[in-house]
This record gives sequence, structure tokens and C-alpha cells, in this order.
Amino acid sequence: MRDIYPDILKWHQDGQTIALATVIKTWGSSPRTTGAKMAVNELGEMTGSVSGGCVEGAVVAACADTIASGQPQLLHFDVDDETAWDVGIGCGGELDVFIRLLSDEVMTAFSRSIEEEDPLALTTLVRGPQELVGKEIGKLKSNGSFGSIAADLDARLTARMAEGLKENDPLLMTIEQKGEVFIDIMPPPPTLVIVGGVHIAIALVKMAKASGYRTIIVDPRRQFGTQVRFPEADRIIQKWPDDAFKEIKLTGNTAVAMLTHDPKIDDPGLIAALPSEAFYVGALGSKKTQASRRQRLREAGVNEELLARLHGPIGLDLGGRSPEEIALAIMAEIVQKRYR
Repeated sequence: MRDIYPDILKWHQDGQTIALATVIKTWGSSPRTTGAKMAVNELGEMTGSVSGGCVEGAVVAACADTIASGQPQLLHFDVDDETAWDVGIGCGGELDVFIRLLSDEVMTAFSRSIEEEDPLALTTLVRGPQELVGKEIGKLKSNGSFGSIAADLDARLTARMAEGLKENDPLLMTIEQKGEVFIDIMPPPPTLVIVGGVHIAIALVKMAKASGYRTIIVDPRRQFGTQVRFPEADRIIQKWPDDAFKEIKLTGNTAVAMLTHDPKIDDPGLIAALPSEAFYVGALGSKKTQASRRQRLREAGVNEELLARLHGPIGLDLGGRSPEEIALAIMAEIVQKRYR
């Protein structure tokens, strides 16, 4: 939902009614994953995608119906259904899409989640008694819960959302005598910390932003880490990396790329980053440079288990030479590591 947030925020601020469509289950070759979203406003404008194009037209029409009636809908697109060919999933995929109006309460919670980088879990009853379908309860990881589905379910669902926020996986769950709920987990966007405002970093920031990452440039050299060189970066920190990392949360949602090729800058950063929860830590340099770097880190007290976390030479071996090609190799390895 973070990818469509700018659009729905503007629509909400304009006072428009918004229908939100979410993929809650997929089978076979469905092109989008569970949790994928599309929003449609009362003017018929759309943002996001639930199928990569296959069923968008049918979902937009259903969203318009929900905006007009206020009633949530559960749609099923199946290769065995004649409508599958009409909407374009004759290739064998199936998906369930739940549509409901976007409430002020959910919009407020999501805005807080974005602004405070606080993961959000949102549970919606998608199948069950008509009077309960579409009801929601949510939980921000650090800021409590909101909403209600049913008094006898809320405590149990809140506990399950707390577990989901640790696992980061959406879940369709059956509730006895109540139907089914979809627990949607919306973590903060992944973050890429780039140490070194070098030329490769300029291309890497662009690729990371296009891939949905927040980007942070760290470089103590003021002529390298500037807003002019990195207009798309979310944050620029003109400090030594070991000091900068005291200001940055290196979580399991963070990747770190060391690009300066300067031991005075890279080594302190690696000593700080390798013991962190960052899911990826890589450093630029040839095999010879990497061997020298690893020896220096050993002498600085970094053990073999932590050294094994270091990706160096950084990036997949694509054979590229230009800054853009090297940035592509780095981003490819980060994505591979994140999902593997």
C-alpha cells in the first residue's frame, strides 16, 4: 500500500470517497502476490494494481459499485470461470480480491505508519455474517490498536497481528462461526544505506528508488554527499559511517552498500554494520582488495561468522563495467538476498 500512498493521501485530503481492492489469496500463475492493492476514487481514477493488468478493468468497475453502494465485495477470478477469459487470466492463474471503502480511521493509521516508519497490521473480515463483512481492526507495532470486528474476537486477532508483525507475512485465516479474516502486514519500505557519494552511487540511488527502497547517502566528504549530486536521496548524512550508523536503524529491512573503496571510510562502517540486523552488507572492490579488507577486519576483532556476511566483491557477476551496470549488479544481489 505504500506504493499507492501518495495518490490516496491526495484523494483523501480532497475529501473523495475511495475504494480499496486487495488481493487476499492467489493460486497458480497469478501475476501479483497476496497483499497487492489498487485504489479507485469517486472520479474513476485508479492507482496500483491487483493483477499486473489482467483483471484491472473488472476490479475498477467493482470498486465503482462499492463506492456507490458502500457495500464491500469479495471477487473470485478463476481460469475455469467463463469470466476469466473476459478479464485476461486464461493462462491458469486465480485470485481473490476483496473490495471495501477506505475509512478515515485506517487512513489515519496508515499515515502514522508511514510518517513514523512503524509497521502496520490490518485485519479485515472478508467472509462471514453480512453485518460483520468489511469490519476491521488494526495494530501499529509501537502505537497500539484501533477498530473492532467483534468483541469476542478482537483480543485474539490483536495477538495474532502482533505475531504477524514479526513474520511480515499476510495471512488468510478462518475464524470459527465467523468466516474468514485477512491479516494484512504492511512493513516500512526497505532501506538502502549507501556509504560513499561516488558515481556508482548516483545510479544506485535511482535504481533503489525505482525498486521501492528508501535511500540514505553517508559520506563525511562534503563535496561528495550533497543534495545536488543526489536529489532523489531520502536523506544525506555528512558524517563518518560509524557515527552515522548511530542515527540510522540498521534493521532486518536494511541493506548497506560500501562504495568508497577507501579503508578509512569503509572499514569503520563495516565494523558497525556487520554485527547489525541488516539483511545485506556489501563492499566494492576486487578479490585482492577484499582479501586485504578481510584481513584488516580480522585484526580489528571482526570474527569469521560476521565476515561470512560480507558480500564482496559486491553485486552479482553480470560482467558490466559502467557505473550503471555495476549499480544494476548491486541492486540485483540486494533483491536476491532479500527474497531468498
